[in-house]
Amino acid sequence: MSLTDLIYAGSNAVAGLTEGAVKDAIEKYGPDKAVAYPDTAYCLPIIYAATGVKIKTLGDLPAAVDIQKSLITNEDDLGQALNAGLATAVGAEIIEAVRYLDGDPYTDDAGIGFVPDPIIRSLGVPLVTGDIPGIAVLLGKSEDAASLAAIVKSYQEKGLLTFMVGDIIEQAVEGGVKMGLDYRVIPLGHDVTSVIHVVSVAIRAALIFGAIEPGKLPDFLTYTKDRVPAFVNTFGAIDEVVVSVGAGAIALGFPVIADVEVPEVPGALMTQADHEKTVETSLEARDIKIKVTKIDVPVAVASAFEGERVRKDTMFAEFGGNRTECWELVKMADLADVEDHKITVVGPDIDDAQFAGVDVVRLPLGVVVEVAGKAMQKDFETVLERRIHYFMNYVEGAMHVGQRNIAWIRLTKEAFEKGFRLKHIGEVLYAKMRDEFDKVVDKCQVTIYTNPEDVKKLGEEMVKPIYAERDERMDALTDESVDEFYTCLLCQSFAPSHVCIVTPERLGLCGAVSWLDAKATKELDPTGPNQPVVKGEAIDEKLGRWASVDEAVATNSQGAVEQVTLYSILEDPMTSCGCFECICGIMPEANGVIIVNREFGDTSPVGMTFGELASMTGGGVQTPGFMGHGRFLIGSKKFMAAEGGLTRIVWMPKELKDDVAERLNKAVKELTGIDNFADMVCDETIANDSEGVLEFLESKGHPALGMDPIM
Repeated sequence: MSLTDLIYAGSNAVAGLTEGAVKDAIEKYGPDKAVAYPDTAYCLPIIYAATGVKIKTLGDLPAAVDIQKSLITNEDDLGQALNAGLATAVGAEIIEAVRYLDGDPYTDDAGIGFVPDPIIRSLGVPLVTGDIPGIAVLLGKSEDAASLAAIVKSYQEKGLLTFMVGDIIEQAVEGGVKMGLDYRVIPLGHDVTSVIHVVSVAIRAALIFGAIEPGKLPDFLTYTKDRVPAFVNTFGAIDEVVVSVGAGAIALGFPVIADVEVPEVPGALMTQADHEKTVETSLEARDIKIKVTKIDVPVAVASAFEGERVRKDTMFAEFGGNRTECWELVKMADLADVEDHKITVVGPDIDDAQFAGVDVVRLPLGVVVEVAGKAMQKDFETVLERRIHYFMNYVEGAMHVGQRNIAWIRLTKEAFEKGFRLKHIGEVLYAKMRDEFDKVVDKCQVTIYTNPEDVKKLGEEMVKPIYAERDERMDALTDESVDEFYTCLLCQSFAPSHVCIVTPERLGLCGAVSWLDAKATKELDPTGPNQPVVKGEAIDEKLGRWASVDEAVATNSQGAVEQVTLYSILEDPMTSCGCFECICGIMPEANGVIIVNREFGDTSPVGMTFGELASMTGGGVQTPGFMGHGRFLIGSKKFMAAEGGLTRIVWMPKELKDDVAERLNKAVKELTGIDNFADMVCDETIANDSEGVLEFLESKGHPALGMDPIM
């Protein structure tokens, strides 16, 4: 059979299965039965993207099946055959949705199935920064399980996000591959139709970050091809359905690399039977560049391990976490005072004889990273110091939480057995500091302290005074005290019309880019994503509008956005890419705003989930009354200052409220004199409906109730 014949055979087979599944479901449940995937604002995303129609009930599905069939023309033309591959994607989405009618069918350890919107949003930052350089989709069953596991580990060590479908999941587990969202190796399921859940991720990326209009399928295909760096590896024998699935991937712009002979299509479908060359061939096919820094440690170091959690049953050593003192410090030094690559451990290591037979090694820990360079500035110390959190979490078998003198580190038994010791923390920090900050760091040395008396004395006499000095300097940094703001264009790889304006009191909406970060990035990469915007005279100080900011936004958004205000959510609010940590929206009856964080899964008092709220404001569009932002902004005196500021906040999820309470209370106290304002803010443990929220606000005398109407 020709390639087109194979594709059509698979597409027709899936169409038949889809039609049968829909018919059986309607007979069993009736046409009014709701159809939905969990935790998404986009109904059945692929059908919604292709047609603009939201599927809500079983009764809506027969029309979708008709659309599926219409894409299968059986013409001997590759372009038409690729459309038939898209028909297979539509069919797979319907079949999988039917499986969800009785609840989540992915309840065992074989896969996670549908990937919710919040997870996709959380992946936005590492994708645009290159921490996730690409997306690998693996399906089938390999003839050589050992080499399959090696391929997956290679992708993992290179930081790729890897999705798996089929028997290769078990093969990888048997080969010792660590799996799960924490490790960026995600098993979707055994059935080939579960591959649709990664197609759904790509399509929703276009909806979330690209603001592509539903119904404009060609625009979605262009977006996935140009902006979603994915490819497909197939293993083992290929039947017609797998070929049809591959055709759908190619239509999305994802090349397919098989380990068996296939009819090759240059740049789109190819054979690579040698598993030792699979990774290289795949990366080249998608033009994915991997920056590799070789670090002399006995475990892997990659961004794929960033989410790893070290549980008590796997823990060998622990530092901090309210059990011991643990702090970390990056300080600038003179070039003459730093010996490059000098790593010193002062005190016992985790393999010291005194710990023989101990269940868990617990030590105090102090980490001092001294950096020197001709272009280094004191303001950059905190920027480099915050990166310790990421660098430590890149280590396979390590978990790092917190920063400064509330750091908490755990190491696994497996890492210890592989030979990981405290000096290797120094090796990782040295290598990453020299690599990522090479423009300002010419020398770096690391000293690690574990003697209790050293950690305590240095913490009191050196570390805390430096923290205090920095805090004083940071508190003095206000929007009024600087002459320039910075643009941040990192997210334009996904959201072409979005431009962040970063100020001392308004960090990037992703929560990852502060004004100092932007300043440092400009030094590191003079032509990069962070460029200065000289303020000049304000057009409107209350709204936070500057002519220079408008010009920068208009220029960098290619005219898509002409003007923004920095302190208002009602008049020309700043755009969002989609990877924001929180979203605020007006609750008119409370004369204030609610704030929902990405991790909160329930419905908010305005009747929408985070995902539903977020679906209205991502992709670089301005949505008056709604605004994406970072957690840090909640304690900023500039938070929607044009509408009355922080005292407009009436509801937040409890986890978020507890997290920001200290900063929020301090800022509101300084602005209004109100003590413990966070106690006046409702949360879901108190009320989640409009009436209950209002009752609580009235009982607390919440200031928003007495303010001028917000709208």
